[in-house]
Parts: sequence; structure tokens; C-alpha cells
Amino acid sequence: MPKQYNDDDQRMIRLQEGDPDAFDEIVAAWQGPLYGFFFRRTSDVQRSEDLVQESLLRLYRKCWNYVPTGCFKGWVFRVANNLLIDSVRKRSGDALIRPVTVAASGDGEMTDLLNLLPDNVASAESRVSHQELSEIVSELLDDLPEEQRQTFLMHHFDSLTLAEVADAMHTSLPTAKSRLRLAKEKLRYQLTCRGLAEEENVPEMN
Repeated sequence: MPKQYNDDDQRMIRLQEGDPDAFDEIVAAWQGPLYGFFFRRTSDVQRSEDLVQESLLRLYRKCWNYVPTGCFKGWVFRVANNLLIDSVRKRSGDALIRPVTVAASGDGEMTDLLNLLPDNVASAESRVSHQELSEIVSELLDDLPEEQRQTFLMHHFDSLTLAEVADAMHTSLPTAKSRLRLAKEKLRYQLTCRGLAEEENVPEMN
């Protein structure tokens, strides 16, 4: 029985075979998610657009390195993440990574940051405004260790599975799970310290 490939794998196989339309289809499918990935981390429209174009060019050049095993999403975000790291290194002294905002994408669609936190986070209405709480969470995310922060953002904002996050960040699945758990625990702890989350089940922090 012939193997069934998903849409992304089929496009990559066609690209490897020289189909000129395959790359256009990949661009149409992935330039939006890639733009969101870069914009959330740079808060710079022009730079995000440039990074998207460079990522797609890298994808084109490296298409022969891709093995169609259903893992395209993790692979393409690995290309994007590597490019972002390279850009940070080239711009030493320039803060490329900006605090995450409540904007989920460049088109202005908003994501409720509170929905990304553990269930025992208290309602904002009784203590601070929703906007104020979102700004606090943005600040707390920016204070996380970079690997934990990127894991949290990729999993919750970019909708990668933990397996895809592990692939994108060149790490193991258990490590990705641990980073996400630690990120959530630290966010919950800091919110509890500010009186914005329930104290029940909040782990002690050293």
C-alpha cells in the first residue's frame, strides 16, 4: 500500500522534483505563520517581512535536506528559529527580541494571554483591568529564560506541538515538556506573588 503524505510533504516532494508551482504553494501556506513568528519576537514589521523572505529562501535552498515524514511544521520553524538566532548574533547590542505583546499576529488578531496560563489564575476583573494583566504577563514572559520563553511561545502562540517545538529547537521531547512546565510554573508563581493567581497548588520557587 503506497504511503500517504500530508499536504506539506506532498509540496516538498514536488519541490524536490522541480515542480515550479510547489514553492508558490508553500509560500502561500506558510508566509503568514512565519510572519507571526517573527513579529511576535521583534515587534518590527519590516524586519519580520525580511526574515520571512530569508526563511523561505533558506527553505528553498535546503529542500533536499527535508525527509517527508510528516514533520514539516517543526522543520520549517527550525529554519525560522535558526535564522532568528543568526540575526540576533549579527545585531549584537541591538535588542532584536522584544517583549511579547497581546497581538497574536500581524493582522491585529488578539490573543488572551490569560487563556495560556494555568487554570488557577484568578479573574482579572476583581483586581486589575484585563489590559493591565496582559501587560504584566507580557513582562513576565520576557523575564523567563530564553529557552523556556521560546518553548512557551512556540507551543501556545505558534500552535506547535511539543514534538514540533523539540524539533524546531534541536532538543528532545522530554526537555521541551520540562521547559514548558517550568515556564508555566514560574508565570503562575510570579502572578501569585502579585496577588493575581490563586495560592493553591503553586510550587515553591528557590
